[in-house]
Amino acid sequence: MALRPDLDVAAAMVPHGSRVLDLGCGDGVLLEHLIRDQECTGTGVEISDEGFHACVARGVPVLVADIDQGLGDVDDDAFDVVILSQTLQATHRPPLVLHEMMRVGHVGIVSFPNFGHWRLRWSLAARGRMPASASLPYHWYDTPNIHLCTIRDFEALMAHENLMIMQRVLLDARGHRLTGARRRRPNLLAAGAVYLVGRSRP
Repeated sequence: MALRPDLDVAAAMVPHGSRVLDLGCGDGVLLEHLIRDQECTGTGVEISDEGFHACVARGVPVLVADIDQGLGDVDDDAFDVVILSQTLQATHRPPLVLHEMMRVGHVGIVSFPNFGHWRLRWSLAARGRMPASASLPYHWYDTPNIHLCTIRDFEALMAHENLMIMQRVLLDARGHRLTGARRRRPNLLAAGAVYLVGRSRP
């Protein structure tokens, strides 16, 4: 099964044979790929019954937990890589989630839709209603996304929390890598991004 483009970018950031924790793993498709094709070992964390049962059906190890409550049952440095794919904006406590993922993992991978993308700005300005897109397909009243952010917002949060951005991959509306001059204005022209992040420098 082909991975969603942003998941493909995330998978490429995971070294072969890594110990992986996937927070908000959904149906487990990324973790299944990492275990099968990159010889990783891993565990998913999912709060929804639907996602949990989909992981079980795939044979992906999964725990039911609310990551907004922290990862108190997970030891420091238990994993090489912790993934937070299209999940940060759905958490109640993003700073806590980021710090917990960096406590239990050596590096983290974070992806999210960019609410500063020009199509969303134009839709809000022209229609006066909360915009929707391929990466944000929900209505305002049924969305799981409670902390939408822009690329600038996320990078400001990383700086505020003294966490390190190691790599950034910008994505267009189809989930493909942003190329050329469009990379110069990521907050306006990128529909989403995938970050490789690390702990704060001493």
